[in-house]
Amino acid sequence: MKHRRLALLLLCSVFVLSSCNGGADSSANEIVIGEYGSLTGDKATFGTSTRDGIDMAVEEINKAGGLLGKQVRVIVEDDQGKAEEAQTVVTKLISKDKVIAVLGEVASSNSLAAAPVAQQNQVPMISPSSTNPEVTRKGDYIFRVCFIDPFQGYVMAKFAASTLKLTKVAILRDVKSDYSVGLADVFIDNFKKMGGTIVADESYSQSDTDFNAQLTSLKAKSPQAIFVPGYYTEVGLIARQAKKQGINVPLLGGDGWDSPKLTEIGGKDLDGSFLSNHYSVDDPSPAIQKFVSDYKARYNAVPDALAGLGYDSAMVLFDAIKRAGTTEGPKLRDAIAQTKDFQGVTGKITLDAERNANKPAVVLEIKDGKFLYRETISPEPE
Repeated sequence: MKHRRLALLLLCSVFVLSSCNGGADSSANEIVIGEYGSLTGDKATFGTSTRDGIDMAVEEINKAGGLLGKQVRVIVEDDQGKAEEAQTVVTKLISKDKVIAVLGEVASSNSLAAAPVAQQNQVPMISPSSTNPEVTRKGDYIFRVCFIDPFQGYVMAKFAASTLKLTKVAILRDVKSDYSVGLADVFIDNFKKMGGTIVADESYSQSDTDFNAQLTSLKAKSPQAIFVPGYYTEVGLIARQAKKQGINVPLLGGDGWDSPKLTEIGGKDLDGSFLSNHYSVDDPSPAIQKFVSDYKARYNAVPDALAGLGYDSAMVLFDAIKRAGTTEGPKLRDAIAQTKDFQGVTGKITLDAERNANKPAVVLEIKDGKFLYRETISPEPE
């Protein structure tokens, strides 16, 4: 009886250990990575575009034989566009699903909430498109494949001052968004250095729908343009309400505008407005045109910059895994950090000492519901 009890105890121990391992059994023949984003909520197009780009990259790498002799599997979590939920789902991906790396998020506030979890657990996290500088400052396991707001703010200030020849610009920022606040500050600083004047600085809160009070105040200052570094849901409404008030100056913005929903909401009232972005589908580069063609064939849609950045984030990770020859956290971290001249869809990616991508930006003009290429602005030489 004693021996039978001992055997039963050993059997139960094996079962408990196997259960605690979670995804460890599957890691013997597959590499599991995590992805989190806003798949529902008012920023859902950001999450779905990014997910679609990542899915394309995974399909390509698996068709080519996978990585390290294994197939790649992605576990996707919806953070509903909420910072607290982003932290929760990344904790789940790391502690329960045992992912070897995390891809996401788009919104900087959500990346800032989740990054400490990845850093603490020494799991590399690559943001496709969070542009707030503070994101990668959360730790040396946190990376991004997009440019950052100090550059994006400079790009739009230079475009306003040099190309459009503007001298008076007003600001309308989202005070609940780290992205919007940071980008507005950088634009203001650069525009002033270029000889421009900020005639007004108004604010709103994420999910607001009535901007008439702020627009009335801005109109009284007679700006030549309004810089609105927010997200597409509010920007579309702002454009409509501005036109109703007789404000006929261009709106200027950043990559947070990049969504087909923007022109669905704002319509013709957005014509003549400009935004900075990560790439243009009009670029004749064979790599970009192949990506656009493949994406259209798969999703029956034109890929926005978020799709391209999602694709690039996954491909940068896959390249690092190949070079590292392992998925072990510290070695994989080092390989990602050494990324240099990686030819992505959204440009050639080299990660600097702060784990940010050094790359040019494009300025797009909105006309008849389309984003048309206007010019490319590169970082200034150091």
